[in-house]
Amino acid sequence: MEIKQARFLVSNSDPVRCPRPDKPEYAFIGRSNVGKSSLINMLTNSKSLAKTSEKPGKTRLINHFLINEEWYLVDLPGYGYAKVPLTERRKWESSFRQYILGRTNLCCLFILIDIRHAPLETDLQFLEWVGESQVPFAVVFTKSDKLKPVEVDPAVAQYREALAERFEPLPPVFVTSSASGSGKEGILGFIGQVNKTCK
Repeated sequence: MEIKQARFLVSNSDPVRCPRPDKPEYAFIGRSNVGKSSLINMLTNSKSLAKTSEKPGKTRLINHFLINEEWYLVDLPGYGYAKVPLTERRKWESSFRQYILGRTNLCCLFILIDIRHAPLETDLQFLEWVGESQVPFAVVFTKSDKLKPVEVDPAVAQYREALAERFEPLPPVFVTSSASGSGKEGILGFIGQVNKTCK
């Protein structure tokens, strides 16, 4: 699948105000500073569709983008560490959890993980919550260009082992780099296939 058109639609702090759930929807989430906005820009052939920042916590709202006039891509606030007051961070988390549980047209939640780190309890707990909530999801490893080529497969295998203790079957897994563009075809191909059955 090719993204020919991507445009910002709306930002919301309240999931109730999101666009009508009349198109397939794919949301991206991960720990703060995992490279979420950079990945979205890479997938959509844009330099600035999603706002990027060196500081964790740049994304604070539920951001909807309309892709090819056919489906929604959603940039969610990050979970975990960010240099913002705890009360504000809790508001973000409450907002995106309501969104994840209540969005009827959510076809897949892409959970982003920095491939450079060993399995983190924060990520594993979030993955467990999503799985227990019966939300369809996939794991996307980011920043693979930061590792040597021979380090990538062992890093993925380590996470697969941790996931195998919690999930059967394992969720789809993608390895990406926003810098090189690797993983783009895999994710877009996956979305294209899911679009055929998720309405």
